[in-house]
Amino acid sequence: MRSIIFSAFLFLVGISTEKQVLDVGDTATDFSLKNVDGTMLSLKSNKEAKGYIMVFTSNSCPYSVMYEDRIIALHEKYADKGYPVFAVQPNSPEKSPGDAFDEMQARAKAQNFPFPYTLDITQQVTRTYGATNTPHVYILNRQADDSFKIEYIGAIDNNSRNAKAASRRYVEIAVDALFLKEELITTKTKAIGCTIKWAD
Repeated sequence: MRSIIFSAFLFLVGISTEKQVLDVGDTATDFSLKNVDGTMLSLKSNKEAKGYIMVFTSNSCPYSVMYEDRIIALHEKYADKGYPVFAVQPNSPEKSPGDAFDEMQARAKAQNFPFPYTLDITQQVTRTYGATNTPHVYILNRQADDSFKIEYIGAIDNNSRNAKAASRRYVEIAVDALFLKEELITTKTKAIGCTIKWAD
């Protein structure tokens, strides 16, 4: 009886201490997601990338829409420096029809997205990374072994409604530091936006 209780205790401890989602400092899990152009993309698809500004974003969220121009601007500023935007749409199309793949294609075309806009149809990538909102940013930095380390998780800046009024541009500060090989001062902030629409 004691051995059974002890085994059960160890099992419960294992559950409680197991890391459920990725965090700053972890190695980013790679994936294969369908881009709006029909191609399948992964982190290793871009051999020239020094890292990524990975953004969980969507069509239907007003916060994502407010940040679209800023996300485009981030790509235009940093893609040539080796840190392009990689956008992931995490919402279930069944729960959020406005985020269906054809709607994503239409949005990407209308807004002329210069970056990949991919669909996490199973939502497994979203669960693994622990994204909770749209937009939610993960800055990844390529390591010597070609893996990617998570350097920052959180918001793009500290003013969702007015880009010009933002006093802390978290993503820009973080990517600038990585580009200069400096230590990041702020590695986590609270992502402000719409909650993700889960299938179950």
